[in-house]
Amino acid sequence: MNTTRIFRWITYVSLFGVGLAVYLLWQQMSKPAFQPCNINATVNCDAIISGPVSQTLGIPTPLYGLAGYIFILIASHMKWRRVAWGVATFGVLFCLRLFIIEIFQLHVICPVCIACQITMISVWALATKLFRVPPLAPDRVM
Repeated sequence: MNTTRIFRWITYVSLFGVGLAVYLLWQQMSKPAFQPCNINATVNCDAIISGPVSQTLGIPTPLYGLAGYIFILIASHMKWRRVAWGVATFGVLFCLRLFIIEIFQLHVICPVCIACQITMISVWALATKLFRVPPLAPDRVM
């Protein structure tokens, strides 16, 4: 797999992540009556978007995910390997922190959050793979 193809996959996966982050942000801001991922006390997105992890440093937590995926999209478009990998690495660590809080402190699983975390891990794996594939043409490496 060449770098162009990997960057294309990073773009696709990041676009999916943007959709998930926008959905979570919309859920948090509008609090609609119908919330499809509120299944029971354990599988419950509302506990996350309204609870202690709903904001990080006073900013809505889904906004961090949205910004991260947008930065990754830009890096992918510009073919900036290091920027894509760096933002994805921060994203994976941020997601790990949220996952630990969800599971061990709140005892709640948010299906959309889990999908965001899997998406970020996928982007990170693809960005990591970029360092193992020699470029066919000169890339703008930043």
